[in-house]
This record gives sequence, structure tokens and C-alpha cells, in this order.
Amino acid sequence: MLPSIPPRKPGTIFIIDPAVDDETLLVLACESLAPASVMASAIAGLMEGLQRKTMLVLQQVIMMGELAVNRVLDNHKPG
Repeated sequence: MLPSIPPRKPGTIFIIDPAVDDETLLVLACESLAPASVMASAIAGLMEGLQRKTMLVLQQVIMMGELAVNRVLDNHKPG
């Protein structure tokens, strides 16, 4: 018989207050993604070849996430 695995208890060190509203969370996400995109682009500028292409793809994924968050913010109707 296999020993039972205890249920996973998530850590609380980086928990987001459940009372924070959606608009605030979206703004925070947008403000985090924008500089991440700039940093990835800057790092790509220091690379060559396949590593550069990989970093540029990562930068594009970050930028797409930022655009999606911005669209949700544009469509968000408070209250």
C-alpha cells in the first residue's frame, strides 16, 4: 500500500490580498510587464544568433501579455 500524500498547502509569503480589486491587479500587471519587455529587448541587444532570437521571442510574448492586459483595462467598467 502506498503512503498517502498530504495535500499541498500553498505558501503565503507572496499572497495577494483577496480584497484588491481587479482594476488594481490589472494596472499592477501592466506596470510589471512594460519594464520586463524593455529589459528583455535590451538583453537581446547584447546577444547574437539563436540566443538573441530566443530572447526576442520572449520579449514578444511579454509584449503580447502587456497588450492583452491593456485591452482588458480599456474595456473595464469600474463598479
